[in-house]
Amino acid sequence: RMDRALTKDDEVLTFVSRNLERTRGFHVFMRALPRILKQRPDARVLVVGGNDTSYGGKSKRPGGLRAEMEAEVGKHVDWSRVHFLGKLSYEDYQRVIQISRCHLYLTMPFVLSWSLLEAMAMARPVVASAAAATGIDAVDGDHLLVADGAAAMADAIARLFSDPGGAAKMGARARDRMVARYGWDARLEPLGDLLGLPE
Repeated sequence: RMDRALTKDDEVLTFVSRNLERTRGFHVFMRALPRILKQRPDARVLVVGGNDTSYGGKSKRPGGLRAEMEAEVGKHVDWSRVHFLGKLSYEDYQRVIQISRCHLYLTMPFVLSWSLLEAMAMARPVVASAAAATGIDAVDGDHLLVADGAAAMADAIARLFSDPGGAAKMGARARDRMVARYGWDARLEPLGDLLGLPE
């Protein structure tokens, strides 16, 4: 439970997936959490997604992959700063992304999630796995930061948080790319519907 409402003035990191699973890099994200929270003592983390499996195999642990990863990294994480929001309505999901100072998007080589494209279209700075960047032909350092592995991801997130001006410019370039490539406009209509993409 959050002790207060979070706003754009907070150092908010977001991670979104329909379900928290390996195909979408949830296990890598969880392994990066200790380093992220240590490097950025004021950061808050908002995690959106269910605790089931959409793609690939299920965790054998009761409570799913989330419980498995909480057990692995638990003693190294300040859980008062990590908030699991579950599945949200589209409007609530948009509000979460709109206050994000950095959106982390991870995936194995697979169909892109519309949440990555929407975060970029909302001018949110993004740290993404190489597979995601390749999928949209985005340039590392121009439209987003590319990082693979827990340590590299944590360091890239810290870099964005420590340079809000540079992060904002990168987010603006990402939005311009989404507008030019997909015709996204200020209405913020569901891009997933526009492109016919899965979440």
